[in-house]
Amino acid sequence: MIKSSNHILDLDLMTAPQIEQIFNDADEMTDILNSDYKKTEALKGKTVITLFFEPSTRTRSSFEQAGKILGADVINIVNSTSSSKKGESLYNTALTIQSIKADVIILRHPHSGAPYFLSKLLHKSTIINAGDGMHAHPTQALLDMYVMKKHIGTLKNKKIVFVGDISHSRVVRSNICGLSKFGAKIVICGPQSLIPTDFLSAENLPQNHPFKNISFEPKLHKAIDQADVIMPLRLQRERQDSGLLPSLREYASYFGVSLHKLQNAKPNAIIMHPGPVNEGVEIDHDVVHGPNSVIQEQVESGVAIRMAILKSVTQNEVSKIE
Repeated sequence: MIKSSNHILDLDLMTAPQIEQIFNDADEMTDILNSDYKKTEALKGKTVITLFFEPSTRTRSSFEQAGKILGADVINIVNSTSSSKKGESLYNTALTIQSIKADVIILRHPHSGAPYFLSKLLHKSTIINAGDGMHAHPTQALLDMYVMKKHIGTLKNKKIVFVGDISHSRVVRSNICGLSKFGAKIVICGPQSLIPTDFLSAENLPQNHPFKNISFEPKLHKAIDQADVIMPLRLQRERQDSGLLPSLREYASYFGVSLHKLQNAKPNAIIMHPGPVNEGVEIDHDVVHGPNSVIQEQVESGVAIRMAILKSVTQNEVSKIE
């Protein structure tokens, strides 16, 4: 569990034992979700506010469901209905929310660092990062790793492959921070125009840097050779307009994950995707709905993981995150 005076900002601020504790708590939450009576009073009297300045279906709804199952009062605020549309700053919006005695603020914001900004200024509310710009998405990474461990056991020395728009993916960055703590072998694959330069020069980084575990393979069939986990990423169509790709058809031809290309991976390799999925672009329909796909399980596990996180940050029994 995580001390209530701390925030969930990214996985580089969590230790491996703290992450493992979240997974253990998520097992208990899964039992609750699978029971006939999906209601507890663990967070009775607590107020949880989701403050989303970007669109979201999976993350916002799973946090809302998680909070309600645990007995919290959950209030959803989206950008279109907040006072930010009238010019109010993020800080003043958060102060208003804190003044109504919100225990937890779950923030999604288009600017990298926004949750960190609030965590330094607000002293009565816990901040959970639900995605900030291109920087981080820790709760998504936690649920991804949770599903991986359920299927492949230990993550140590397992080959985890991320394919696609690495540069703009906050999901990948958080996954790398978490997976590195467990000794996974991380491979990134995609057009070089969509690969961050700091991932390409990992050999120059300190030995304990999370990016040190990354290797880049530009050819998909080589990247997924003997892979344990393959996670294509959503190709953000807005990047197509910025000239980073020749065409979506060409991208799909070289980097789209198909059944034919999966012949190089291990027979039991699991297929993941953070969603939403562009079928026929980054991944084929037959792969999304095939026997190796755990994409729907990621969505289902999202509620259990976020229940575990909410319970953790509202308890006082725990070790501090530095």
